[in-house]
Amino acid sequence: MIPSGQAGAGRPFRPPSLPVRTLDYGRAPLLVIWEVTRACDLACVHCRASALPRRDPEELTLAQARGMFAAIRAMGTRLLVLTGGDPLKRPDLFELIASARSAGLDPSLSPSATPLLTGEALRAGRAAGLSAVSLSLDGAGALTHDAFRGVSGSFDRTLAMAGRVVESGLDLRINTTVTSRNLHELPEVARLAGHLRARIWSVFFLVPTGRAGAALQIGSGQCESVLGWLYELSSTAPFRIKTTEAPHYRRVVLEAMAARQGVSVETVLQNTRSGRGRFLPGMNDGRGIAFISHRGEVYPSGFLPLSAGSVRDTDVSLLYRDSVLFRGLREPDSLRGRCGRCRFRAICGGSRARAYAHGGDPLGEDHLCDYEPESCGPAAPHHGEAHGGARDE
Repeated sequence: MIPSGQAGAGRPFRPPSLPVRTLDYGRAPLLVIWEVTRACDLACVHCRASALPRRDPEELTLAQARGMFAAIRAMGTRLLVLTGGDPLKRPDLFELIASARSAGLDPSLSPSATPLLTGEALRAGRAAGLSAVSLSLDGAGALTHDAFRGVSGSFDRTLAMAGRVVESGLDLRINTTVTSRNLHELPEVARLAGHLRARIWSVFFLVPTGRAGAALQIGSGQCESVLGWLYELSSTAPFRIKTTEAPHYRRVVLEAMAARQGVSVETVLQNTRSGRGRFLPGMNDGRGIAFISHRGEVYPSGFLPLSAGSVRDTDVSLLYRDSVLFRGLREPDSLRGRCGRCRFRAICGGSRARAYAHGGDPLGEDHLCDYEPESCGPAAPHHGEAHGGARDE
């Protein structure tokens, strides 16, 4: 359970207005994540990629990456995250950043906190066109965080580099994966993220894939408590809160907003559609997001290891728009189990990656959700997501 009280209290967050009515997740994802390399010098216990120290000779080349960047932008996407492994293991990283920026993309970086991450590297990244850097913080102190990372000193280096990110004029984002090991430390991690001047706190809900074992996963009741706490925190935190692999946060937020206003969930949705409150179409695996591996395979997300094909031989837009895999994941009425019976299935849909990890069915139910649908009634309209300064990716 999350301790009572607020963390990261500060000025109330006022999210900016977004031209969200132009978003069509059937045509293009809002965000593309590219696994630049799987090489990394850390040994994180929950690593999705099961990263190794050495690079794969089959990584996409700089020339192939340039063609991919052009295709991503032509599809209509601007936001690009360069992740790994550790992207800094590639000597051509800054050329990749510059190429992405030249193609019209807005690149951000998710490096590992190793000796490769320096103030000089951050300045070079910014000069090449980088806009933001995400650093992982999986504990409120070195004891918990370093145990996650498998390397002593990672916590101290992360804090030092967070300061360098801000000094370099880049937006700082803090990533935290919620597990059974750090659940009790989340309020302190949130306070630390505020102290570090993070612009976004990205809260990941573990999917048992790669090196992440099922024993690290929290229970569905604990998840519900965390999501409710995040909603309360979002009204006072000095950063924006974003959840990953917890699309049922939208349901929690909608129910909380309806309860506070004394109206129905449908009324809350109508109010957001008419412009009173922030409104962003909800993202999920394969819906608004695409993940490209170091070898060019296109996946619905980094946590759902089902490939639609490769950018080496097929335009990424065709794989995202027309593949059976992606189209199926974007169809809420194809879901099974509790997710298929849930009236929030078009707004939420559950984590498709977690459904696959648990039962081998990407259209099955998400076992981390605590909600029990009353009946298989009509789905709430899939117009988007209302929230208190947060969103899901």
